[in-house]
Amino acid sequence: MASFLWMLILGFIIAFVLAFSVGANDVANSFGTAVGSGVVTLRQACILATVFETVGSVLLGAKVSETIRKGLIDVEMYNSTQQLLMAGSISAMFGSAVWQLVASFLKLPISGTHCIVGATIGFSLVARGQKGVKWSELLKIVLSWFISPLLSGIMSAILFFLVQRFILRKADPVPNGLRALPVFYACTVGINLFSIMYTGAPLLGFDKLPLWGILLISAGSAVVCALVVWFFVCPRMKKKIEPKKKKKKKKKKKKKKKKKKKNNKKIKKSIGRHPKEQS
Repeated sequence: MASFLWMLILGFIIAFVLAFSVGANDVANSFGTAVGSGVVTLRQACILATVFETVGSVLLGAKVSETIRKGLIDVEMYNSTQQLLMAGSISAMFGSAVWQLVASFLKLPISGTHCIVGATIGFSLVARGQKGVKWSELLKIVLSWFISPLLSGIMSAILFFLVQRFILRKADPVPNGLRALPVFYACTVGINLFSIMYTGAPLLGFDKLPLWGILLISAGSAVVCALVVWFFVCPRMKKKIEPKKKKKKKKKKKKKKKKKKKNNKKIKKSIGRHPKEQS
């Protein structure tokens, strides 16, 4: 074991560099739209990413890590050559880290998942050939790369259509927007909590809960969240929005008055010119 200590230390250092490269490139996928729309500042996005990317990897990363560890390659083929598997894993991390850093420097938004999957497959092909790769599992992963953006695009299109139809196109979108806010919060909390409990790390003990129990807890938490937003968040937002609405109404009234005055002046001038033209 002492002879492999240097590989462990090297692997830790490269894993740290890989995590840094993932943060440099992949976090933009999570917070790019929020920063671009002005919802959060770049500084706030970095703080949120530091906290929630770490929490997310701990709570939801167990099954993904398991797939990368032994779902893509046949690890039983390395039972007698553990050092080869260790060297291959370190090489995969190094290759993935370098490419993501290069992509970040070139301002290319790439997927960290694609990088590590490709790197792992690459080292296994060199070490054990085609037999060392679980092609059926790889096919599932590749299919998910095509299905995921398609499904997310369809869902976002439906959601935007509903928001535009029932909120944005109204004469006063604020009331409907405030009514929809608890629903959005409830769905977000419910889905996230279900994901954490259903696919989370075994060390949390959620794998022992039955499906109906997970559904019940998720639904109950979503309802509680909706009530909190409706009774506490919405009134505060309404108080902040109403003064701004009043200011906008005053500005509109002033503009209308100015337009009326201009129109009246034009009418008076045109009336004053007619008698001279007739004479």
